[in-house]
Amino acid sequence: MTTFLRDTTTVFSREFAPVVREPLGLLFEMGQPLLFLFLFGSLLDGAVGSSWQWFVPGILVMMCLTGPMASGYTLLVELIGGSMERLMVTPLNRTAMLVGRTMKEMAILLAQAVLIIVLSIPLGFELYAAGVLVGLAQLLVFGIGLGALSFVLAIKSAPSGTLFYIVSQSILFPLLLLSGVLLPLDTAPAWLRTIGQINPVTHIVDAQRALFAGDLANPSILYGTAAACAIAAIGLYLGNRAMRRGV
Repeated sequence: MTTFLRDTTTVFSREFAPVVREPLGLLFEMGQPLLFLFLFGSLLDGAVGSSWQWFVPGILVMMCLTGPMASGYTLLVELIGGSMERLMVTPLNRTAMLVGRTMKEMAILLAQAVLIIVLSIPLGFELYAAGVLVGLAQLLVFGIGLGALSFVLAIKSAPSGTLFYIVSQSILFPLLLLSGVLLPLDTAPAWLRTIGQINPVTHIVDAQRALFAGDLANPSILYGTAAACAIAAIGLYLGNRAMRRGV
């Protein structure tokens, strides 16, 4: 276990170092979420009840989808460039390579989520500390699964990378639109609501909104947690298997 933790820390430090050297990259990535927060959120003010309690969790789920799902891009670049191949011949634990990379993405996601929440408070977002903490924990579990699945997709896409772009883009927008992240599905046609209920992201979005509203007894939290844990388990299993088989 000591070796595993050491290797995980090594990989995390290696992956996080470029972020520390170029912090402006994080602010650039925050451009779209901040634009949605200040412009789109203001347009919805009063249209969906307590709009900020409804909209902020949706923004965080959107960030969780766009960030970790795109995290495989860095691995794909290393696969194409050959640096990952050199890393694979080192004695580093293969599982630690996956976990270290995933933890780097989760650290970035957590920092960005906290920033969004802090900036939302002056706009009218009411902070329920317990619900927010549980909600962030759920998002991290969800993000771990998405990040691991993104790494699997990058491995399968090498060396051309075409498959990564096609699959990631074709999955991302349907997941967003059919989960009610930006617009409620309550008034949508019945067939669209049915598809939305099949989408696991929908249950995570509902759970996030209940948590951020302080409704800790809402049954949607259980469904959302189950969906996040299932995605994390599948992602880690497939990611670990892909790493162990080699790239």
